[in-house]
Amino acid sequence: MVEALQSAWHAVSDIHNVRIWLSALYLVYLVGLGCWIVLQKREPVATVSWLLCLALLPYLGFIVYHYLGPQRITRHRLRRARSKAPLLAPSAADDVIARELSRLGTATTGLPPGTAREVRMLVDGHAKYTALLADIAQARDSIDVEYYIFLADTTGTAVRDALIERARAGVSVRLLVDAVGSSKTPRKFFAPLVEAGGLVAWFHPMRLGRFWRRPWLNLRTHRKIAVIDGHIAYTGGINVTDEEDESLRPDAYRDLHLRLEGRIARALQVLFVEDWAYATEHPPVLPPAPEETEPGSYAVQAIASGPDSDWEAIHRMFVSAIHSAQRRVWLTTPYFVPGEAALMALTSAALGGLDVRLLVPKVSDSRIVTLAARSYFDQLLAAGVRIYEYGPRMLHSKALLVDDHLVSIGSANFDYRSFRLNFEVAILCHDARLAGELERVIEGDLAHSPRVREDRARPLWTVRLPEAVARLLSPLL
Repeated sequence: MVEALQSAWHAVSDIHNVRIWLSALYLVYLVGLGCWIVLQKREPVATVSWLLCLALLPYLGFIVYHYLGPQRITRHRLRRARSKAPLLAPSAADDVIARELSRLGTATTGLPPGTAREVRMLVDGHAKYTALLADIAQARDSIDVEYYIFLADTTGTAVRDALIERARAGVSVRLLVDAVGSSKTPRKFFAPLVEAGGLVAWFHPMRLGRFWRRPWLNLRTHRKIAVIDGHIAYTGGINVTDEEDESLRPDAYRDLHLRLEGRIARALQVLFVEDWAYATEHPPVLPPAPEETEPGSYAVQAIASGPDSDWEAIHRMFVSAIHSAQRRVWLTTPYFVPGEAALMALTSAALGGLDVRLLVPKVSDSRIVTLAARSYFDQLLAAGVRIYEYGPRMLHSKALLVDDHLVSIGSANFDYRSFRLNFEVAILCHDARLAGELERVIEGDLAHSPRVREDRARPLWTVRLPEAVARLLSPLL
């Protein structure tokens, strides 16, 4: 092998003016790809970083960019369906929900505010799975399910079997799972569901044979959506896995989910249909809307974001909600890697005298993300933000509480990946009842979360330097 490489090198070296040809190719490589990257008009720091990568890693840099570089997805044809009247009936929610956030959400997503007759907060996986399985068992017309992680364990088998039973009963069942998040699940696990008449699709599966096409390895559906008969919906942070069921595992993730009943379910069903049509490359098919009911007493709005839009709707909603705060901002997230706008919003709120609290896991399932998050602590603490690290289990809750009325719970972490790369969904609810319930949940978690102090030990080599290095990788986390 070594002799073959040496022979190849000597053959190349013998080519007349080989250095001039190689220099010319390198120049074409830099100018061509450099123009391509610059014309994407992304953040200057990110653009310069990719240009340096291409320059310092000739040709290899292109491979890295091809697989992990920023990518856009065009799904405008599907998103236009959101504005069609038959899909989302108008509601009176705009009179109740915070008007600025409502207009922002509608402008960036095309999803108008809605209402719900019932909004139930489900704390931890056992409560969520119990409720979900009961609703699936009562389904009569359709079940649409989308998850990032759906594993072939006890929990996954229970949900799959419940879907199989309904499919055999003639209910329309569609299941969409992410190809990376559910990569541990063999395809044959879902074969009984397909045999029963259900439909199963994988979001952005790897196609190794099509090496000339840019892969979607870095762009995932992180959404957790279940819609039953068009009027009951689930969304939040809990996947389908034993890792989130505290009745099966004492170390199960600490997490939150919502069960919604009413008109808002239709908005989540529209999002599912878009993702399903995109993943299957089939025309979008939305089941008939259930009979119109009276508006519910909860004012809610679905906020969706993903790499098919430049608006970063959930990111904008978080930042705007924080800026609108008058008394407090409580944020709980498993991954905290904020952008400049989000960091500015949090520190400005704290500097303005508001009660700003950040709850993160003491140890997350990613060491590098934990280090990156802690690299922001000094600035936050200096501004007056109170930071707590939840210790008993892995904290996986994704929630925002503003003042005594505004709540957001969904699938999005407070980081670059959720804001820009993943397909995410969050529910924005303007309701004092739900806000009070979330307050009690967070206060219970804070009781098990030591507060981070400014005078904590921070050795250079074991703490400060690793955190600083991890922070450099923030846009890739």
